[in-house]
Amino acid sequence: MLEKIFKLKEKGTTVKTEVLAGVTTFLAMAYILAVNPQMLGETGMSIQGVFLATAISSAVATIIMGLLANYPVALSAGMGVNALFTYTICFGMGLSYQGALACVFVSGIIFLVISITGLRKMIINAIPAQLKLAIGAGIGFFIAFIGLKNAGIIIPSEATAVALGNLKDPAVILAVFGILVTIILLAKKVPAAVFYGLLITAVAGIVAGLCGIKGMPQLPTGVVSVDFDFSLIGAFASGMEELLSHPSCIVAIFSLLFVDFFDTAGTLVAVTNRANLIDENGELENVDKALLADSIGTVFGATMGTSTVTSFVESTSGVEVGGRTGLTAITTGILFLLSVFFSPLLSCVTNAVTAPALVVVGILMAQQLKGIDWDNFVFAASGFMTVIFMILAYSISDGIAIGFITYALAMIGVGKAKEVKPIVWILVLCFVVFLVFLPK
Repeated sequence: MLEKIFKLKEKGTTVKTEVLAGVTTFLAMAYILAVNPQMLGETGMSIQGVFLATAISSAVATIIMGLLANYPVALSAGMGVNALFTYTICFGMGLSYQGALACVFVSGIIFLVISITGLRKMIINAIPAQLKLAIGAGIGFFIAFIGLKNAGIIIPSEATAVALGNLKDPAVILAVFGILVTIILLAKKVPAAVFYGLLITAVAGIVAGLCGIKGMPQLPTGVVSVDFDFSLIGAFASGMEELLSHPSCIVAIFSLLFVDFFDTAGTLVAVTNRANLIDENGELENVDKALLADSIGTVFGATMGTSTVTSFVESTSGVEVGGRTGLTAITTGILFLLSVFFSPLLSCVTNAVTAPALVVVGILMAQQLKGIDWDNFVFAASGFMTVIFMILAYSISDGIAIGFITYALAMIGVGKAKEVKPIVWILVLCFVVFLVFLPK
């Protein structure tokens, strides 16, 4: 049956290899089960509820990906998009978390329609690859900044806006320790380095707490629990009315859709290249089914109560140990499903523990900058403005908007306005209205 469904022999793999690859992928991305509740919890959402929503939506979306597209790709609440949800949509635009979940739901429906109709190719081809790279890198810098701020490594300053925090603070020391450990693990190419870095940091913090150092993570009161928090399931429905009354919702929905759309496309290209899932025409096999699975995951995740669910580039860790089919994804999905019973472990996860994951994931995302043509000043300027304004304006959507506007104006300046696709001009017009006329 497995051979018939997943074509194991055709893909040159075995059940044993696929299961091992699935376990490897899960360990590589398990950190999201700690980081996502911590980040979304800042909006007032129940941390236990976010944990349950993240685990179940990850499981369901990943299993759908495995069955529908036969891809060794796992999905969960995306890093960067959860920052957009919390810091831009909720804190910046002033939406409630219910309203933000409604935006995620609508963006998922639109993504679903785009995936079914084939509009995807037109949009991808219209937007310059350089801007896609800059947006991905900018989000990396943004979430790294959040990690440093939350851990106290970077603090507010009246004189200089931001400054270095108190390096004698035990929580800061723990975060710095975790960052260094995780960087070393990644440099040594240890599989699931981000997860192990988080685990080591948490254990070190608990030991320090037991030794009497204040402000350290607490020893969990248990390991397994069946006391589930379902409070966020369907919470998006009560936020639907905000979509009609809050003018920023249009920009929020577009930002969620844009980031998810291109993050997914980039991830699928990276994973399928590694897994040799490219056909004779150089196109991704079953890519439409993969995008459909991804969009279903976003819609389902919103109904469960979490930010945008998207394909994880950490799936490449499973591919590296031989994962080639959807059986890898299903194995990862089953492990996410089992993880719902281990919510008590969240009690030992603090900002100092999650900071290393945020900073290191930021480093990995920032590597996309190498793909920008810095010798072309149009791309250099628009890319730079995208990144810098994401950080300084503390808003992913503002960074995207200013990057697009800079690109369009620069193309006019060098006499290449005709090379800008019509859809980009439409987006630029929307962004100008957003930045100038809509209330912040």
